[in-house]
Amino acid sequence: MRVLYANFKGGTGKSTIVFNLALWQQEQGHTVQVCDLDPQRTVSDVAAIRTEDGIEPSLDVVNELPARKKKGVQYLIDVGASDMEAMRAAIRAADRVVIPVTPSQADIWATQRFLEIMREERPKGKLPPVLAFLNRADPHPRSRENAEALEALSMLRGVTPVATKLVQRLAFRRSFSEGLSVRELEPGSKAASELDTLARAVCTD
Repeated sequence: MRVLYANFKGGTGKSTIVFNLALWQQEQGHTVQVCDLDPQRTVSDVAAIRTEDGIEPSLDVVNELPARKKKGVQYLIDVGASDMEAMRAAIRAADRVVIPVTPSQADIWATQRFLEIMREERPKGKLPPVLAFLNRADPHPRSRENAEALEALSMLRGVTPVATKLVQRLAFRRSFSEGLSVRELEPGSKAASELDTLARAVCTD
């Protein structure tokens, strides 16, 4: 399955999510390949850190879409809005789309625009399954911004909001800079627990 992680707005944390979810899927015994189409090549860089430091398992990262899907391989596609040609190609190839959204009005608008682009690229505007979740969410359990953003996502046609959110936590930044997933760096942390719950919501059929 090819799963595209993208949004029309930068700064949503998609590369960190792709990296963590790729390693989570490997933990579950899946064969995984990350297609890093973002010009910044962030996932490529963090995968190189793992290789240089001898961290196992390594992460298979390529910088193009595979011409054909291999049976049993889970493909995670990371693409940035700065390369619209690559984004549109990834949209056409995706079997599922996952949209990380930070709780702000700007992100909701960007998600609406991203959905328009998706409909332009899919035959007759028919979308694949599209999931959206809050990333870098306010840690306060009664956050008004979180609630309003989730409600706004529920009103977007073609989108299935995921109740699980990833809270803005230092563990995600620290683990990424060290070439580790949050489950490797802080296995008993809230960040690791949130990541596990999110993965079960977006990475399983």
